[in-house]
Amino acid sequence: MIKLGMDQFKEKETRIPRPVEVKPLQGYRLFIKYSDGVEGIVDLSDLVGRGVFAHLKDWQKFSNVSIGTGGEIIWEGDIDICSDALYLKITGKKPEEIFPKLREVIVKHA
Repeated sequence: MIKLGMDQFKEKETRIPRPVEVKPLQGYRLFIKYSDGVEGIVDLSDLVGRGVFAHLKDWQKFSNVSIGTGGEIIWEGDIDICSDALYLKITGKKPEEIFPKLREVIVKHA
């Protein structure tokens, strides 16, 4: 098991941008705009209605989405989803493309 300290990745220029806007869309999708101008639509229909996302099947609850203080996408009932993961999904990037030092660590431990 590899354990990495977060201090290795704290360089300001390698932070994933934070969401600045989120809007619910029909079909359990979200429009998200990030601080670097990246925007896109994420389909969450495969999650809604399952596990912790079960009560979001109700459109009123799903549409009550916002951005949390830590940049996470949140709903009532302590439900949240990582905006970093959604950024990667929207851009199609891999973590090591955003965090070059991560690539170095992966190569060293491969």
